[in-house]
Amino acid sequence: MLRNDCSPKYNSLLNALTPEEYERIFPYLEFVDMPLGNVLYESGEKLHYVYFPIDCIVSLLYVMENGSSAEIAVIGFEGAIGIALFMGGQTMPNRAVVQSAGYAYRIRPNPFMQEFDRHGAMLNLMLKYTQAIITQMAQTAVCNRHHSVDQQLCRWLLLSLDRLPTNELLMTQELIANMLGVRREGVTEAAGILQQAGLIHYSRGHITVLDRQGLEARVCECYQVVRREFDRLLPAAEQIEAVAARISLARHLDIHTTHKRSAS
Repeated sequence: MLRNDCSPKYNSLLNALTPEEYERIFPYLEFVDMPLGNVLYESGEKLHYVYFPIDCIVSLLYVMENGSSAEIAVIGFEGAIGIALFMGGQTMPNRAVVQSAGYAYRIRPNPFMQEFDRHGAMLNLMLKYTQAIITQMAQTAVCNRHHSVDQQLCRWLLLSLDRLPTNELLMTQELIANMLGVRREGVTEAAGILQQAGLIHYSRGHITVLDRQGLEARVCECYQVVRREFDRLLPAAEQIEAVAARISLARHLDIHTTHKRSAS
């Protein structure tokens, strides 16, 4: 976990604002804990905040009447949750739930929309981000229809890794199955294939990616379609990598400080 003094600029969208825009919204940003499984909103609920993740991952899920669900998008420090607010709908037809615990900043609708309506960098960034997230949603639908479960799992792992400062994920096979909208047995088989190939290590809900290049060689084209669109529309890859490096360093310092306190 990151310390509660981490900067909002650990989110790449906030980091890309001009100094003037950042200073205007900074007083309204609230640092919040994002525990695993926390539901930010349900389908049809009015949005009360826009969230900017720092080191957590949030999944957008469509939930059917029978309770089954499937992930349509995954969001981390590269993005934001709450696009319906500035798209005019006020509500979303999906659930937003924390997939990987961490922290985020959030802002209430009024100060956010005041900055958005200035037609500056905030508007430009958020509209480009919306186009990128729509691409991810569309490609996810195509992938779930036409590609094997192990390819879907590779895509899901790579997209998650792009949004985390580590190569480790805490996620049970049951939760992954819910995300992908497949049977748990299918995830068990797919994870076994990737583990036998030496690409991942999986044990009791703990996934460690051992060979990222191997995953990229095995994944379907859907991952690269999404990655290219994000790279094309949003802050440069070097900037995002710099944000990820700062998050990783902050995590390391936080763990080191916690260990020192425990030892004393």
